[in-house]
Amino acid sequence: METRVRQAEPGDYDQIIGVVDGWWGRPIASVLPRLFLDHFHRTSLVAEDAEGTAGFLVGFLSPSEPAHAYIHFVGVAPRARGRGLARDLYRRFFDLAASDGRTAVRAITSPQNEGSIAFHTAMGFTVTGPVAGYDGPGVDRMVFERAL
Repeated sequence: METRVRQAEPGDYDQIIGVVDGWWGRPIASVLPRLFLDHFHRTSLVAEDAEGTAGFLVGFLSPSEPAHAYIHFVGVAPRARGRGLARDLYRRFFDLAASDGRTAVRAITSPQNEGSIAFHTAMGFTVTGPVAGYDGPGVDRMVFERAL
């Protein structure tokens, strides 16, 4: 199935938020507030196939750390998994960040998310953690960083 990747638009939010809980099999929508696509759609990506949204990447160029970019949330529809779509979205984001002069990309996940840790390691990220209290007391995170 052919997949087209494009820059996200603020209007993509409703479609994305409508599928993420189902794609994850648990409530996850709360970690993706509308503000990310309202304010960072230029640096976010949406993948579409004949059935609709096949995946997305929400990322941004850090306004506080000019050498860094950050990937906040990535999702791939169950029907589109195993085709390299997540890798493609990451590579496109790497290119976007590098073209803006960024030299590293960062991301985080929970220590229990073994799939995410394995994926990021395979994509060339260094993994630090778990970092105790990263997102507040009792909220540990794995921290990823990849040089561009």
